[in-house]
Amino acid sequence: MIAVTNKAKDKIFELRKVDGHSDNHNLRVLVKGGGCSGLMYDLEFDAATKDGDEVFEDKGIKILVDKKSLLYLLGTTLDFSDGLNGKGFQFINPNATRTCGCGESFSV
Repeated sequence: MIAVTNKAKDKIFELRKVDGHSDNHNLRVLVKGGGCSGLMYDLEFDAATKDGDEVFEDKGIKILVDKKSLLYLLGTTLDFSDGLNGKGFQFINPNATRTCGCGESFSV
């Protein structure tokens, strides 16, 4: 399961509207190779589920995750920060053994 904080929920709804996506566009969370720690997070809106997707819902946000990414994301909380120390989505991932300073990449 992937949890969403209230701040992240509000920002996702805002971005979906600003980008012109309809309410049937869900949030796809991916883990890709790259970044300074070896793996990095990616977020995008997607209206369709794909074969093998796991679908989670928290606070009205449907989250799509492929099976490969799910191995790295179980138990993760998606948050949003707009403070002085950085602005953007943050992943609170209990599976990560190391993260980079920007918070966009990690290793397990």
